[in-house]
Amino acid sequence: MQLELCAYNIQSCRIAETAGAGRIELCSSPADGGVTPGFGIIEYAIEHISIPVFPMIRPRGGNFLYDADELEIIKKDIMKCKEMGCKGIAIGAHKADKRLDGDNMKRFVEWAYPMDVTCHKVFDRVPGPFEALDTLIQAGCTRLLTSGLQNTAIEGAELIVQLIAAAAGRIIIMPGGGVRSSNISNLATATHATEFHSSGILSMATSQIADKAEVTNIIKALKEL
Repeated sequence: MQLELCAYNIQSCRIAETAGAGRIELCSSPADGGVTPGFGIIEYAIEHISIPVFPMIRPRGGNFLYDADELEIIKKDIMKCKEMGCKGIAIGAHKADKRLDGDNMKRFVEWAYPMDVTCHKVFDRVPGPFEALDTLIQAGCTRLLTSGLQNTAIEGAELIVQLIAAAAGRIIIMPGGGVRSSNISNLATATHATEFHSSGILSMATSQIADKAEVTNIIKALKEL
């Protein structure tokens, strides 16, 4: 089992690496739920951090309904990440009715190849989770980050279990949302997931840097299971 750390700064990337996380989702602007980070920090992280870095590709906050201009920007961001040597990206798009946009998800996967593609928590806005899961599998996504359509993964654990069963190994289901050292063991036991997602941030009020002890304790708990 492994932890993906959502990092908003290079300090959190360092903490992820030294604590033993398996991967970093690199974002900017936590107030917006994460948007595309600057290319400077992406390149620096790739050069100085030994674990895989997956930038979030999201040109703005708000919804995930993108127009033609935004899709061109997204394509350029994906291509740039690939040129820099990223191992994967986190991305997502929905339609006006909040169903996942399968056509655009396929485009994202094609543009990103051979990088892995994680569908981020746009999934938790969909009206039909199993239809959305099939859309992601057909698009060729590697991984799905979800809290089971609830505020936290603990609250959505029942649906996460069902999604893992329905996925049948065709896509990785990664619980995220409110994942802490205090609940990771229960969440892992309840869902039997193998990958988990957390920011490790205990307070957003100041630095937005992950708490090193918290990240270490999450990973320690996973290793003990």
